Amino acid sequence: MTGPAADTESTTPAAPSLGRKVGSAAKWSLINTVVMRLGNFVTGIILARFFLGPEAWGVYGIAQTVLLVLLSANELGVSLAIVRWEGDPRRFAPTVLTLSAASSCLLYAVLFAVAPAVAGVLGSPEASGVLRVMCLCVVLDGLSQVPAGFLTREFAQGRRMAVDGLNFVLSTAVTLLLAVQGWGAMSFAWGSVVGNVAALIGCCLAAPGTLRFGWDREQARALLRFGLPLAGASMLALGVVNVDTMVVGSALDPLALGFYVLAFNISGWPVRIISEAARRVSFAGFSRLAGSPQALAAGFGRALGVVMAGTVPICVLLAALAAPVVELVYGERWLPAARALPWLMALGLVRIGCELAYDCLVAIGRRRSLIGVQGLWLIVLIPALVIGAGTGGIVGVAQGHVLVAGAVVVPVFLLALHRGGIRLGAVARVCAWPFLGGAVMAAVLLLLERYLGDSVLALLATGAAGTLCYVLCVLPGRALLKG
Repeated sequence: MTGPAADTESTTPAAPSLGRKVGSAAKWSLINTVVMRLGNFVTGIILARFFLGPEAWGVYGIAQTVLLVLLSANELGVSLAIVRWEGDPRRFAPTVLTLSAASSCLLYAVLFAVAPAVAGVLGSPEASGVLRVMCLCVVLDGLSQVPAGFLTREFAQGRRMAVDGLNFVLSTAVTLLLAVQGWGAMSFAWGSVVGNVAALIGCCLAAPGTLRFGWDREQARALLRFGLPLAGASMLALGVVNVDTMVVGSALDPLALGFYVLAFNISGWPVRIISEAARRVSFAGFSRLAGSPQALAAGFGRALGVVMAGTVPICVLLAALAAPVVELVYGERWLPAARALPWLMALGLVRIGCELAYDCLVAIGRRRSLIGVQGLWLIVLIPALVIGAGTGGIVGVAQGHVLVAGAVVVPVFLLALHRGGIRLGAVARVCAWPFLGGAVMAAVLLLLERYLGDSVLALLATGAAGTLCYVLCVLPGRALLKG
């Protein structure tokens, strides 16, 4: 994009320094994500073990689901223009901020009015108040989109880490303080609001001068033409990830919902650590390569290979040792969550690959393809989850997720990438070594667990042996991941 009046643009090939910028940003992003997620992981353990039961987790899961769906479209997709369009983004940033703030406030007003009805439909009437508080984050997020977009555009992930660190410290402190005092799921809500206020202030300090309102009618039209398809695709994507929580909440009891939310959160560890770190730089990087099909295909292949190589061992480890890990970390009362975890880990692996493909397709302007893929995914998924919940409870829901993702969604994404110039053979080559290593690792883990047991020392030895086998299997393919 050359500016707010253009819909398509051929970007110039990447500058020689792009690789260094992406590499540096990726390192900071990975460090940031790992530190933040480990902190959230420890906080979650403390809350689950000592202060909150499965019912409170279920209420939190409902509120978080609604929040994520709203966040997927709260700024109408226009903020991505800050990252994607060429030229000086400060020319159209004020219009982006006005659109983002107005749409976010409107969404929150609607949510505030219908919160009791939404909570009732989802099987958790007590979640109404939590929804109204937690979804204040929609407005705060809408205001922070422009300064955060500047940080992403400039690959300034070091500054972003400082902002996220401030968010984490304050939100965690408030959540723990309120949980100790018996606030239940509401402690999550107020913790999130305080953290997002801190993040907004931090983004404004890290990208000074970017929080300015303005309006230009022509810019607004161009931004909406660019952003609305992306907002639609993003909302469908978030619907895909969160519709299972809605199905479990409405079809099963609150206890089952709590177990499912915990299992899904565990399955999201690799997604949040690896995929979130990658996506903070992948869209900006793919956008710079969009004008060179060969460079884009090579860059996507390497990115997918690196992401898969880092994700597969985590997913295999948590899937193969689901029950002992859940019992060790969260306690015996959470063991029912382990039954769904192996299937959800497989889903997590698929999600990581699909999210990277999503960013690539956005960067090359295939927004209609994304809407089609996400719409198909959601349409097929809903009946599969409903049937799964009726026949197998939370395990059936997880199995329905994996069946639809593997049989329908992955082939459609591969077809969309192929049409975008990324050959299927290249995708298969970079994934072959991680998948082979994952199969060997799974066999080793299951065998050693059977003979060594599930004590802490036995689990450490089993995990170390499985990881070593994985590394040995992946080493021959390391040349495909360089560059």
